[in-house]
Amino acid sequence: QVQLVESGGGLVQPGGSLRLSCAASTNGFSTYAMAWFRQAPGKQRQWVARINSIGSTNYADSVQGRFTISRDNAKKTLWLQMDSLQPEDTAVYYCNAAWGPLIYWGQGTRVTVSS
Repeated sequence: QVQLVESGGGLVQPGGSLRLSCAASTNGFSTYAMAWFRQAPGKQRQWVARINSIGSTNYADSVQGRFTISRDNAKKTLWLQMDSLQPEDTAVYYCNAAWGPLIYWGQGTRVTVSS
């Protein structure tokens, strides 16, 4: 069982920045593909960004160029740097870890972008 704990959410004005963190409990963190998802009110959860075990990254079109996913395997931590935030980025953001058929989710951290 892997526990994922997100932090760093909050209220930010449009154009602002936030950095989300996800701390993992597993010593096998480096072997997991990690990702961020988000779920806006009344909408389905959607994929935001992923980073594999060797550091290759992919982004949803809606966040490409504004968000940066990164990881530190020694610290067992995943980050999501979010810049140029817009109201449509408002959502609960979830950390996701995947290894083969095993998938784990964090409890989420809320991000609100509003003036």
